[in-house]
Amino acid sequence: MDALPLHDANIKSGIVAGLVTMAERLGVPCDGWFEGLRLEPRQFRAETPVYLSYRHACRIVSRALRTLPGEGHGLAVGRSQDVGHFGMVGLAMMTAANFGEALRIGVQFAPITGAMMDLQLERQLLGDGSAGMAMVARMGTAEPEIEPFLCEELFSSCLMLCRGLLGPKFGPALVELAYPAPAYVEQYRRLFGCELHFGAACNRVVIDGSWLDAPMPAHNPDTARQVVELCRQQLPAARPSSEIVAAVERLVRLQLADGPRLVDIAAELHLNERTLRRHLRDAGTSYKTIHDRLRRDTAESLLTGAGSNIAEVGAAIGFHDPREFRRAFKRWTGLAPRAMRARAS
Repeated sequence: MDALPLHDANIKSGIVAGLVTMAERLGVPCDGWFEGLRLEPRQFRAETPVYLSYRHACRIVSRALRTLPGEGHGLAVGRSQDVGHFGMVGLAMMTAANFGEALRIGVQFAPITGAMMDLQLERQLLGDGSAGMAMVARMGTAEPEIEPFLCEELFSSCLMLCRGLLGPKFGPALVELAYPAPAYVEQYRRLFGCELHFGAACNRVVIDGSWLDAPMPAHNPDTARQVVELCRQQLPAARPSSEIVAAVERLVRLQLADGPRLVDIAAELHLNERTLRRHLRDAGTSYKTIHDRLRRDTAESLLTGAGSNIAEVGAAIGFHDPREFRRAFKRWTGLAPRAMRARAS
């Protein structure tokens, strides 16, 4: 699943609506959550959903978590959902041929359900040697204050969805979270009923492969095709790959002397490193290719000009050791820097 643009109003407000409902039930004022955003709590009680930008949604969630008393709010919001809350995506999953196909549909079209995390399916080898499936969830930007809440909401709502499709006996084989175990970890155990790992490398839910071939309750090939097409039409427009490449080039060019890293450029674009790498791969390039090309072009321009010595040219594109610069330049162009300068003179 591609990362969502951060400033476009394309995130369905189900999560925020759930928090507003919780605040009202607890008697907690929530007007302050929307200060400066030209939004009001009453808008999230209406039948017509409000759409938010990723940035605004994160800000509202962060404010809500600082205001609401108690703990485990993400689990509570997620537990209150069912297949109906997933709208067209839920219907597409119900009419799929089997649960494995339904999972792929759910992950592909997660953006239109209001998901605020990037999702990806990966094959997973279980401890007994059998094949399973893992749903991996990653933040589009580093938001440690709200990451536990978003994982709780996502994984618990997905659990409710899967039980709606497969029955109450469905459960994951393993849940891994990339943050420390909270004080209310027992709530996780009661809800998921499986092995839990906190402080893991990433957030993911592992599903036993025996579930993947389970037939869906309302399978209908014609309906499935029609609903999937409707889902496809509702997907937020992804940032064009050419836009991503241009943005990376602009940032790298500004920081050449500092030797910018992929992780730093990704952070400036409000993407995680893996997502940016995937965008560049889809555009037929890579960060190393872009970085090397800009270093080569800048070096050639400086060498064919006047006034800079070899060491200064190398430093200008991030090489503190002139010998490393000479080796890299010859690898890029087939010529030593001095030969390039002599050719231009």
